[in-house]
Amino acid sequence: MKRLPLRSRLTILTAAAVAVAVAVVSLVCWLLVRDQLMSELDKSLRQPDIVPVQQISRTLNTQGCQSSVPAMNSAQGANGGSVGFITTNTLAQVVLSDGTPCWVQGRTTIPVGSADHAVADGQRRDALHTVTAPNGQKLRVYTSQARINLQPAAISVARPLSDVDRPLTTLAWVLLAVAGIGVVGAASAGLWIARTGLRPVDRLTETVEHIARTEDLNVNIPVEGEDEIARLSASFNAMTAALASSRDRQQQLIADAGHELRTPLTSLRTNIELLERSEATGRAIPPEDRKALMASVKAQMTELASLIGDLQELSRPDAVPTLEVVALHESAETALERARLRGPDLKISAELAPWYVRAEPAALERAIVNLLDNAVKFSPPGGGIEVRLADGQLTVRDHGPGIPEDELPHVFERFWRSPSARSLPGSGLGLSIVARTVQQSGGEVALTRSPGGGTLAALRLPGAPTAPPEGPAVSSGGSTVFAGFEE
Repeated sequence: MKRLPLRSRLTILTAAAVAVAVAVVSLVCWLLVRDQLMSELDKSLRQPDIVPVQQISRTLNTQGCQSSVPAMNSAQGANGGSVGFITTNTLAQVVLSDGTPCWVQGRTTIPVGSADHAVADGQRRDALHTVTAPNGQKLRVYTSQARINLQPAAISVARPLSDVDRPLTTLAWVLLAVAGIGVVGAASAGLWIARTGLRPVDRLTETVEHIARTEDLNVNIPVEGEDEIARLSASFNAMTAALASSRDRQQQLIADAGHELRTPLTSLRTNIELLERSEATGRAIPPEDRKALMASVKAQMTELASLIGDLQELSRPDAVPTLEVVALHESAETALERARLRGPDLKISAELAPWYVRAEPAALERAIVNLLDNAVKFSPPGGGIEVRLADGQLTVRDHGPGIPEDELPHVFERFWRSPSARSLPGSGLGLSIVARTVQQSGGEVALTRSPGGGTLAALRLPGAPTAPPEGPAVSSGGSTVFAGFEE
């Protein structure tokens, strides 16, 4: 069954369900009709006027008790010498008190059973049962008490069960024909319904096969209605759109990474070629030029290593990171020490109030370092940077040229760099890493223009001013809330 196509399975299941229903209804109908016919047959045998006792007594006095059916002749007629008071399909006989049967009417005798003998002997009032006649015919027999010639006896009246079996057989054939027509109709209807209902699934299958064959993710399935198939089509369209967007971002990341890697590699290649040419030609490079050349190589190597590190950070899957209780003020203090080394001529002031969060320690420290590096890079010589942490919000303000309003929406995009900062070192990935780390920790980050000039970076993470007890993280409303923290 599992190897059959879904359309065939639906057709077979529909036909089977209808067949079972029709069979049950037909069986119940046949049983009800059989019981009704048997009831009518028994009722007809119990009619009081069906047995004229006085006429039977006169007949027995005239002809005597005959235990078998007499031979038929032209004078006796079709009833074989019977008294002719009962319909031709009815058999009758008298059962004396000693159990002796006396034929009255019919083409065969009625076997006398113990119940008939008990009625004739006065032990029972009547008896109703089924017997098999000597000619093999099934008979329904009703025996009741009577007095024949002032002697206790019983009269048995019987009719063949064929009166019931013939219409039941006809009914069975009619029900069988109707059931067959119903099953065939149900199978046809099931096939039509399966084809109609699975047509959207066929379109979905064709689309999936087309995508698997051509890798074209821009194909959409028409969404019709609001049923389950429509929801499936809409979900598939959303999935292909997400896959297409992911592939576009991946391709863009590769293109941007190649573009960013080309600059330091070209510079390294040029410098190394100069050193190689100097060695090959025997023309020594002046000491000052050689020192500058080596410094350039070192700087390009540092920039290349930083770029590769940023790419590795962004290439990690977006799985839920391992979060720990982290002292945000301590991470900020460590990042400040590194920033002071990178900008020794800058005045960096800090006010850090205690604040504990759940985050990935290394990633959080790297995000803060990136914010401070961004401030150091754009601060003028001898400028100042103010760092403040209060109520879970870390702000970093520099007094550089600031970011133009039209560029603010792009600052967290990968490899995006302001046209005015193309000449400055950097990969354009630092703020992207900041945004990703903050988002994974359930916080938010934003860059705005400071009213007094420069840029103001604000990073906010849910937490508490005191270290909370370790507790599990729970999901609430699509965001992550950690035990012991107020968001």
